[in-house]
Amino acid sequence: MFPSSVLARPVDRCAKNPGLFARVAAAFAVMRSRRHLAQLDQDRLDDLGISAASAQSEANRPIWDVPAHWIK
Repeated sequence: MFPSSVLARPVDRCAKNPGLFARVAAAFAVMRSRRHLAQLDQDRLDDLGISAASAQSEANRPIWDVPAHWIK
């Protein structure tokens, strides 16, 4: 199964100016989701339509490298 933490967006969109705790929690959520992504086997990646190379590339990104809509 796919953990719900992987699907959750790290930062609440309603938060206009997230505090330090929210930013640290978001960083840990990103780190956790990328770690889960790196551990998926090829069958799961095929189910998601993700190649092993792109999954590994995403998993190796630094925690501060997130889409802009996550930090608004």
